[in-house]
Amino acid sequence: MEDEAAPGSPITIVIADDHRVVRAALRLLLEAEEGFEVLAEAGDVPATERTLNAHRPRVLILDLTMPGESSLAAIPRMRETSPDTQIVVLTMHNDPAFAQQALRAGAAGYVLKESADTELVRAVRLAAEGRAYLAPQLGARLAAGSRAAAGPPDHLSAREVEILRLIALGHSNS
Repeated sequence: MEDEAAPGSPITIVIADDHRVVRAALRLLLEAEEGFEVLAEAGDVPATERTLNAHRPRVLILDLTMPGESSLAAIPRMRETSPDTQIVVLTMHNDPAFAQQALRAGAAGYVLKESADTELVRAVRLAAEGRAYLAPQLGARLAAGSRAAAGPPDHLSAREVEILRLIALGHSNS
């Protein structure tokens, strides 16, 4: 997808993370970069969807583990609501399966919170250009995993797999 913004126009960004201090730090980091403009922040999935609809940024930085619903499940809706917005997942989940799910759901990038700040900046710039980004430490593991048998164990139902994913994302039993 080509970047449709006018040359020289800033890369507009919405930050979605359930921790205020993380949002504040991300805002400081991103606004210090030439050509970045943070439009808004959100702290849960429903607020993220409302904010995305209201602002239509070029890039959404999305935490996977937030209250309200699984961010993974919301990515396809977000892409449908705002198809010109590229989603960069910023998460603590360093399991290649999560990265693969996020990218399949429509995310343009997957960055680990343990990564250097320059990785996030690079991921945002690439996403704004319509290009993909995957945290380097996951690339080899993801490639190695693709050679192994994919999918959940055969003895688990689709609902059981869904519940396991939600628990891994930090949701409660209810």
